[in-house]
Amino acid sequence: MKRLVILTVGKTHSGKTTFARSLEKELKGSMVIDQDNHAEFIHSYYKALEPTHGANTLKHAISKLIVNYAIEHTDYHLIICNSNRNRKDRFYLLEELFPKDDFIQIIVHFEIPYEVLQDRVTKSQRSSNILRGAYSNFAEVLKKQQTDSLKVDLSNPVEGEADHLFVIKDKTEAESIILEILQIARQ
Repeated sequence: MKRLVILTVGKTHSGKTTFARSLEKELKGSMVIDQDNHAEFIHSYYKALEPTHGANTLKHAISKLIVNYAIEHTDYHLIICNSNRNRKDRFYLLEELFPKDDFIQIIVHFEIPYEVLQDRVTKSQRSSNILRGAYSNFAEVLKKQQTDSLKVDLSNPVEGEADHLFVIKDKTEAESIILEILQIARQ
């Protein structure tokens, strides 16, 4: 039986982690792999190694190690909880790490209105320990993500990019999409 790989795609505070944790509770034999946890780990225990600018290569290396271990040594369905907004990065994940021969590929795109996200980051109690470099709070991250949305390599997922594509435009849609994913897992 093929395993599922579920990629979450969206801006900060769009509901990716909440959705991933809810899905993990419902989908037997699944686990969430969340780069925010890896960033928090580095920040808490290896702050001196944390890059101050540029790509966070240490975080990416830890994430890749965990993903590879989960692929090779478990039979879990994998919920990859990152922003995954870069089409090239999604292509790498879906073609290289989670090929269709081995996984049923699902993308869940969180297309939450910017104004809602602004409100969420303003009210957020979430720790900013995962932030580094130029960002001191999630409002700054969101503003940068909104600006970056105009870049060609940052694009919304499209039909055919994975086996299944779901779009969440409102948090009330999350439960029905979880039910659809559970149905896919049963088939």
